[in-house]
Amino acid sequence: MGLLMIEHVSKRHRRGRREYVALRDVSMSVEAGEVVAVLGSGNSGRRTLLRVAAGMEQPDEGRVLFEGEEVESGAALIGRRIAFCHTSFNALEGDLVVDHVATGLLAKGFSPTQARRTAHDALARCGASGCADLDPYELDSVERVRVALARALVSAPALIVVDEPTAGVGLLESDPLLRLIRSFAKDGMAVLLATSDASSLAGIDRVVMIANGVVRGETHPGQAEVLPFVPARRQGRELRA
Repeated sequence: MGLLMIEHVSKRHRRGRREYVALRDVSMSVEAGEVVAVLGSGNSGRRTLLRVAAGMEQPDEGRVLFEGEEVESGAALIGRRIAFCHTSFNALEGDLVVDHVATGLLAKGFSPTQARRTAHDALARCGASGCADLDPYELDSVERVRVALARALVSAPALIVVDEPTAGVGLLESDPLLRLIRSFAKDGMAVLLATSDASSLAGIDRVVMIANGVVRGETHPGQAEVLPFVPARRQGRELRA
C-alpha cells in the first residue's frame, strides 16, 4: 500500500446556483520517497486534487488513505505528517522570515530557541539562509518559494504538497527549485506537486495527467540531459583546434 492512496474520489463545487464537478472518480497513489506531479491546465481539477490529498477538503465520494488510515480531518495531519506549501504570510506569525518558519514548531511545544534553530536549519537546507532576518515583503519570487519550502520542511513531514512551485519564476531559476524539491525524496519524503507547465517535469518520478476532473493517464518522464553552455568564441576555438 502506498503512503497516500486516493480511491475513486469525486468532488463538486458550487458557483452560485450552479454546480460543477471538480474531480470525477479519481484514483492515484504516492509512494514514500517519490515525486509525483499532477499536470493539467486551468480548471482541470489539479488544485482541488492537491487540497483533497492534503486533507484540506473532503471528497464527496471516495476516500483518501494516508499511511493506511482514512483521512477524515486534515487538522490532525496538516503541519505534522503532511505539509502544504504556500507562499502567503500571516502578520500574526512574526515580523521576520525565521519567525514564520518557526511558528509551527512553537505550536508543537518547541522552545523559542529550539524552534528558531530548527527554522534556520530548514532555511539553510532550502538555500534561503540569507532570508532569515528579512521581512516577508522583501522577498523576491524565488526566495518566497524557497522560504515556503523551508516552512513545509521544518516539521519533517512524510509528504509535502506543493501547488505550482515555479509559477512566476523565470526559466533559469525554476530548474534549481525543482532540483531542490526532488532532493527531498532522497531524504525519504514524498512530494506531490501540481503544475500546468510541462517543461518543469524533467526528473519527476511520475506524472499524472488530469483534464476536466478526470485522470487521463500517467507517464514516467526521464531526466533530460543537461549540456553545459559554451560561449560562441570558445566554440570557435574548439572547432579550429
